[in-house]
Amino acid sequence: MKRILVAGVSGAIGGALTKALLERDKESVVVGLCRDPATVSEPLRSHNRLTLLAWDAEDSQAPDAVARALGETIPAPEGIDTFIYAAGLLHDGAMFPEKRLEELKAESLSRAFAVNATGFALLVQALLPWFRHREFIRIAAISAKVGSIEDNRLGGWYAYRSSKAALNMLVRTLSVELPRRCKPVACVSLHPGTTDSALSDPFRQSLAQLQVHGAADTARNLLTVIEGVTPEDNGRFLSWDGSELPW
Repeated sequence: MKRILVAGVSGAIGGALTKALLERDKESVVVGLCRDPATVSEPLRSHNRLTLLAWDAEDSQAPDAVARALGETIPAPEGIDTFIYAAGLLHDGAMFPEKRLEELKAESLSRAFAVNATGFALLVQALLPWFRHREFIRIAAISAKVGSIEDNRLGGWYAYRSSKAALNMLVRTLSVELPRRCKPVACVSLHPGTTDSALSDPFRQSLAQLQVHGAADTARNLLTVIEGVTPEDNGRFLSWDGSELPW
């Protein structure tokens, strides 16, 4: 993986993935997307092989702006070989996972879908010219096990669950179309495992009996899976340990 784009680089998982990618291959070039590049921590922000671009998943015009700026770092004919979508929204201010139907709000659904699903699809659309080379392309969307419809036995978390399920459907649908236009390609959904981050922090007490990974460990686990993906894995939903999850 030499030319890589990571969306959500200011988050715990996105930042750890970017750091690990830069350390693994001294020839790799990474473009990182986030709402405010100034929030990316040092020394990552000043790394000479990382270009940061402003991008807001809730702004439908942002992907076009990213495409225009990306061309200055990686010309479209050169292409990118890896796109990792690590942006995610579970809670924010007054928005919090619902325990009961009465807590569901239209605004929460809209924001969750924008960040967790729509942002991914619109970026893939904008990046299509960068996927038309003949090298193997990896597209990995960081999803969540709670987005599995078959695995849902607890209910609740309406906005987050449904938006991650939508993300999974987008991945599955892209996995059908992209091989016709950008072969060879593998488009996959990945469950990162429970990670110690701002996203999981409010649930620290309830996570006490679960296996919780640090962000750096999560990044290593995910990169092992991503690097091992082949065209035959196109359209799969994989866990952090490489096992397959039900849609």
